[in-house]
Amino acid sequence: MSNVMRWRYGDTNPVLLPAGESQVIEIGDLVYLSNGQAVAASELSDQGTKAANQEALHDDFVGVAMQASPSGDTTPVRIATSGVFEYPMLSATVELGELIGVAEDGLGTELLSQEVEAVATTNLAIGRCARQVNPAGERVLMDIVSTIMRGGVQGAA
Repeated sequence: MSNVMRWRYGDTNPVLLPAGESQVIEIGDLVYLSNGQAVAASELSDQGTKAANQEALHDDFVGVAMQASPSGDTTPVRIATSGVFEYPMLSATVELGELIGVAEDGLGTELLSQEVEAVATTNLAIGRCARQVNPAGERVLMDIVSTIMRGGVQGAA
């Protein structure tokens, strides 16, 4: 997917992280932390199931890439740890506050760096729906919550 500025509103509370020398990060990529470096969600090694993949990303989720990093470039990239971002999803209805996680490819072997879906539990989520999608739509506004910087999506008390 090409560079897409997905930020729509809200404080982004950015951090800077180096990208791995062999990593490609595009603007709008959902990013996790691996060995002190920013890595796009699609680079996460397959954990065997979609839920396991989503949970592994949730556990190390940093945020959304606000800058690109081509392969071979280790210059730190700005990553938003909060804010509302617009992402594509399969056609669905989504309620305000519903949990959102990263979608997986059709083969079930890797996460997608710039596509999301509704999930059932906070351990799979990286954000919450910020605007109801009803009737069914193919885009969602998601209020992201960095696990690394903000403790991740929290359940209701």
